Amino acid sequence: MASQSLFSRFSHAVSNAAGKPVTFAVACGGVLLWAATGPVFHYSETWQLVINTSTTIITFLMVFILQNTQNRDGEAIQAKLDELILSGTAQNKFIGAEKLSEKELAQLRALVIKSAAAAPDEERAAPAPSRRRRAAPKTHAKTESS
Repeated sequence: MASQSLFSRFSHAVSNAAGKPVTFAVACGGVLLWAATGPVFHYSETWQLVINTSTTIITFLMVFILQNTQNRDGEAIQAKLDELILSGTAQNKFIGAEKLSEKELAQLRALVIKSAAAAPDEERAAPAPSRRRRAAPKTHAKTESS
C-alpha cells in the first residue's frame, strides 16, 4: 500500500485521540480550570473571549479532520463491500451503489426486497458458498473386513 499523506496520518491520529475518554477528561479539566479563573479575572470580557475563541477554533478545525477520517473510512468500507460482491454470489450491479441518486438507490433497494421475498426460506438462511465450511477430509481406517 502507498504511504499516507502527512495530513491523513495527522487526521487519523487526532481523530483516534479525540475519541478517547482521557481526551474528554482533559477537555472537562480545561473548562473547569477556565471557570475557576473567573474570579481572578473578574469574569471580564477577555476571560469569556478565551473560552469562546478556543472552542470555536477547535471545533472549526475538528470538522475538517473528522470529515477526512470519515471519508477515508467510507471509501475503505466501500472497497471491502465491492470485493465481497465480486467474490461472492451477489450481483455486480451493487458495485458503485454509493454513487447512485436517491431515486436509483430506492429502486435498487426495492429490487433487493423483492428478491428477498421471492427467495425460498432455505435459500435466505443458507450461508454464501464462500462462507460454507469445508467438510473435514475423511480418513480411511482399516476395518476388520478389509
